[in-house]
Amino acid sequence: TIADIIRTCLGPKSMMKMLLDPMGGIVMTNDGNAILREITMASLFFPAGEMLSVAEHFLEQQMHPTVVISAYRMALDDMISTLKKISTPVDVNNREMMLNIINSSITTKVISRWSSLACNIALDAVKTVQFEENGRKEIDIKKYARVEKIPGGIIEDSCVLRGVMINKDVTHPRMRRYIKNPRIVLLDSSLEYKKGESQVRFLSLFLKVESDIYKDKRDEN
Repeated sequence: TIADIIRTCLGPKSMMKMLLDPMGGIVMTNDGNAILREITMASLFFPAGEMLSVAEHFLEQQMHPTVVISAYRMALDDMISTLKKISTPVDVNNREMMLNIINSSITTKVISRWSSLACNIALDAVKTVQFEENGRKEIDIKKYARVEKIPGGIIEDSCVLRGVMINKDVTHPRMRRYIKNPRIVLLDSSLEYKKGESQVRFLSLFLKVESDIYKDKRDEN
């Protein structure tokens, strides 16, 4: 089931999966988180389901649920203790160390061929959108970062733009391609020419007066 699908996405021999999204598009990935996201399943459900599956055997042997829960808590304490022993302090300001950490997470991905470029782009993007709030560094890549795909070029042309990017087509060949220090106007309405209502009312009044004059002349005759 879900566990079997995710299991083959782990390790150096991970296999690609072809997914069909709700819009009919095809997604090729071997990233477990992306697969769970496409099938609209929270990543927390997966380990919880596996734990319940393992515990089912003990429950069938009439073992009390509190005993099973206590065993899981002991396993959690042992796991945390082991992780503290083998963990290494990380300096987020050390660029080389951060690049090595990022590289270890994309080694089994398709983009590993361009690992150096991908690692630098990922790190630069995160540093661009991070901000300090209440003495803490906050990073919200879903809100402040966006991947914009531009047809043409090569993968090496990919880069991080520090600012706001608006993907629009060139509507006229004489439009400037580059503007240095531009002045930008933000409008909360459409930019188009509209006839004033006073002109329409004046024209309607004029037509009514003209119609009344013709009507009076017709009645006189």
